[in-house]
Amino acid sequence: MARTTTVPRSDVLLTVMGAPYENDLLTSVLRLAQAMLEDGATVQIWACGYATMLTQRGLGDSKPRNLAAWSVDYPSTSLLAREMLTAFPGRLRWYACRFCSDDRGAVDHIPEVPVRAPARFAEHVAAADKTLYLGVM
Repeated sequence: MARTTTVPRSDVLLTVMGAPYENDLLTSVLRLAQAMLEDGATVQIWACGYATMLTQRGLGDSKPRNLAAWSVDYPSTSLLAREMLTAFPGRLRWYACRFCSDDRGAVDHIPEVPVRAPARFAEHVAAADKTLYLGVM
């Protein structure tokens, strides 16, 4: 018997479709989501393409050390995602596309990030008042 999961309503669906470190896309998504959440909005983030790499468990909590700032501990993207999900329970949901994850070997997401079949994407769009696409695949 198939299990049906209803996608909760949200004010905005941010669809992230690009490589995480190629440009300022990731910073823009995180800042936009943070600002909307602080303003009381409910937000979904759907990671597609190489953006599925953002929430990999293997990233740990810190980025590799920066030779220019050896003593500074920079948080990994998976830690940033976990912290945002913890700070805004019930108002932020982060999903990863199963096809894109599998295609890129990004199959070990942090537990807070469900992996969804791409056929379910339309349900996420329908559950959001607004949808914004960021980046390209």
